[in-house]
Amino acid sequence: MLECWDRKTRGYVAIKIVRAVQKYRDAAMIELEVLATLEANDPASRFHCVSLREWFDYRGHVCMVFERLGPSLYDFLRKNAYRPFPADLVRAFGRQLLEATAYMHSLALVHTDLKPENVLLASGDYDRPPPDGPRAPARVPKRSEVRVIDFGSATFDDAHHSAVVSTRHYRAPEVILGLGWSYPADLWSAGCILVELATGDALFQTHENLEHVAMMEAVLGPVPPPLAAGATGAAAKLFDAAGRLDWPAGASSRRSVRAVAKVSPLPAQLAALADASLAPHAANLADLVARMLTYDAASRITAAEALAHPFFGDPLARDPPTPAAGVESVADVEGDEGVLVGAGAASARAERHGSTGGG
Repeated sequence: MLECWDRKTRGYVAIKIVRAVQKYRDAAMIELEVLATLEANDPASRFHCVSLREWFDYRGHVCMVFERLGPSLYDFLRKNAYRPFPADLVRAFGRQLLEATAYMHSLALVHTDLKPENVLLASGDYDRPPPDGPRAPARVPKRSEVRVIDFGSATFDDAHHSAVVSTRHYRAPEVILGLGWSYPADLWSAGCILVELATGDALFQTHENLEHVAMMEAVLGPVPPPLAAGATGAAAKLFDAAGRLDWPAGASSRRSVRAVAKVSPLPAQLAALADASLAPHAANLADLVARMLTYDAASRITAAEALAHPFFGDPLARDPPTPAAGVESVADVEGDEGVLVGAGAASARAERHGSTGGG
């Protein structure tokens, strides 16, 4: 992703460059179809999806021109030493994320890769509030407006579904267990994002399936027996004959066992890690996230239902203000090997989670 000066409009834009390799070009054409669908049904960008200005072909490279935006929510957390956002911003970001998700689903579209790296602030401007405790943020965005980006993996519900989707930390259990996936997978990812915004930490910091499901059980309780029984392929080996997770007996290392042992139920995590401003609303947030992280995809709350949850009913949450001038930064956007992008966000996350690859 490059920041460029548009000599026609005399303003900055962001250009995503897809390499001149046929498989990447084919994927780019699908992404352009998705972006065109989003734009045609929401020309005023009311539903918080990034706006494609135009695209062109340069020596076989597909170049997509987007509005210029600020850093991703992940990058903002990273530069803020992973301190959580205050309650009003958690709710403002969460509301917009769910509005974007509900809009995509209304168009029969599943994003499949919702994560903090793919939610960008409209502006990089921020304030420095007075210190207020060790977990209080050192920086707070001046504007709460965000955009959902990266539709390179987005899939129409009637199109072919890849077996594995979503970045590891935000991957729904039905994907891990090989049960098939649809719109609810986005709600699982959005629930994980809400927790990360509220605590500063990824909810499931893991890189392999057994450990991942063990962490899910530490937060949410046991996987329901019907889901365990329905697991397919290699995922079926995660459970014993009685449908119980093969944990800790099947753990790959003592380090993995210790990592899972450190994971606590959601209410405890919010009490220990969230900003003080969230305390009066923690119970509502925990209830909302529990509904978004329901194991059974068919029983999981929809995006439209989530927006009606009491967590979003308090007037404390601020609406995105009118766009202002003075945008001063463009996020490093994590991408696949077919896109020429900055490596900052990807390397930072790998360092943060102790990644050695895979996942």
